[in-house]
Amino acid sequence: MQLEQLRTDMMAAMKARDKSRKDAISALVSAVKKAGIDEGCREDIPEELVDRVILKELKTVKEQIDTCPAGREDLLEEYKLRHDVIAEYAPKMMSAEEVTAYLKEHFAAELETKNKGQIMKAVMGSLKGKADGKVINEVVAELCK
Repeated sequence: MQLEQLRTDMMAAMKARDKSRKDAISALVSAVKKAGIDEGCREDIPEELVDRVILKELKTVKEQIDTCPAGREDLLEEYKLRHDVIAEYAPKMMSAEEVTAYLKEHFAAELETKNKGQIMKAVMGSLKGKADGKVINEVVAELCK
């Protein structure tokens, strides 16, 4: 995802007077800008960083939905809307079958050791941002049996 695409969509939401969508995209844009400044690439923010920030924001909103008080339906509705908007921009994650195929192809030697910790350490670096950590953990646990 490009930062320019987020800005364009934010402008479109502003023109459509869709305040909740604009607010969600605006929060994404500011989080991406902040991450860019923190990593020293203020002007030219790479797509990988944008995707990483989007996934982090998506995880944050999921946690907000899970911890929302039972009586606050208005707040829960707002969080769900933000989640839906951010999910539109999140990169597609690998499925469990794709992770299994990738591991068997690229990490066959590590899989033979049946050492889950060693396998996870080797795998997480290459699959970060491409697959959910829980999915990777489940696949590795299954392959180590």
